[in-house]
Amino acid sequence: MAMDPDAVAKAFVEHYYRTFDTNRAALVGLYQETSMLTFEGQKFQGPSAIAGKLGSLPFQACEHQIVTVDCQPSGPQGGMLVFVSGSIRTGPEEHPIKFSQAFHLLPAAGSFFVQNDMFRLNYG
Repeated sequence: MAMDPDAVAKAFVEHYYRTFDTNRAALVGLYQETSMLTFEGQKFQGPSAIAGKLGSLPFQACEHQIVTVDCQPSGPQGGMLVFVSGSIRTGPEEHPIKFSQAFHLLPAAGSFFVQNDMFRLNYG
């Protein structure tokens, strides 16, 4: 039975941002050695570099509010492109900042890992 890409994307997005907001260090398990993160134009490759960057962000708590999730099947090996928009709030007193994030997911061992991850804040 083929998986519904939209359902997979929605489940991935819920898991990713719930983990980001509650236990950011655990995101390391979603990346492999070939994975790359571009965060505000800076590139990081491999789980330890990516987890290091995410762990060094200058806020302890944050809360993502997801507004849209778009996905497309990608490539012969069953990958998926996922494009997310929403807002992030880094403290109760802080204004939410809009962001966009794109993920390229590849299948591995009955699940998916993040091959490519691009994140941008949308100021203005």
